[in-house]
Amino acid sequence: MMEKERLIVGISGASGVIYGIRLLELLHDLPVETHLVMTRPAELVLATESDLAPKDVRALADVTHPIGNMGAVISSGSFRTMGMVAAPCSMKSLAEIATGMGSTLLARAADVTLKERRRLVLMVRETPLHSGHLRNMLNVSHMGAVIAPPVPAFYAKPESLEQMVDHTLGRILDLFGLESGTVQRWGEDESKTGSHMDQNAEAAPVKLGEKTGP
Repeated sequence: MMEKERLIVGISGASGVIYGIRLLELLHDLPVETHLVMTRPAELVLATESDLAPKDVRALADVTHPIGNMGAVISSGSFRTMGMVAAPCSMKSLAEIATGMGSTLLARAADVTLKERRRLVLMVRETPLHSGHLRNMLNVSHMGAVIAPPVPAFYAKPESLEQMVDHTLGRILDLFGLESGTVQRWGEDESKTGSHMDQNAEAAPVKLGEKTGP
């Protein structure tokens, strides 16, 4: 039996590499063995959006796999994992997954996750979206993947970008039954949300910028 559950983390070349970095940090404190695969475009984005070098990100994972190593353990269904998260998932990686083209280890690992009926979560990062993007999302959804764009939860009243990232990633880890401690759950802590309104009551619409209190 495995001592730890294994989770594959893919970081592709879309804006938002902080999601992959922070996900690895959160998983470090959980009983999960992380397997990281990062694309070359992701390394370019990393240089733009972070002060970290690729080696620093790889050091956050328990095991790292070169993007070109198609013989890596995560390319085989016999290597048991609890699933995979692509954080973020570029439209290129999405297209490869949607068509079953495993031209990189990230796309191959995602394909294996789908064929083994394991959980695949894609944090797709692009806007606006054209119909090709939407078709690819629908295709992978039909295959069993979960499309989870990194959309902030403003009801949690985040006070920093870090809080927004942590809440989003906490909800991603919820999909694997993992408790990160970073999610402010609706209705479970009114002192944090500041909401004492009956959840079944219909709230009056508020215009953006409108003063709602004394």
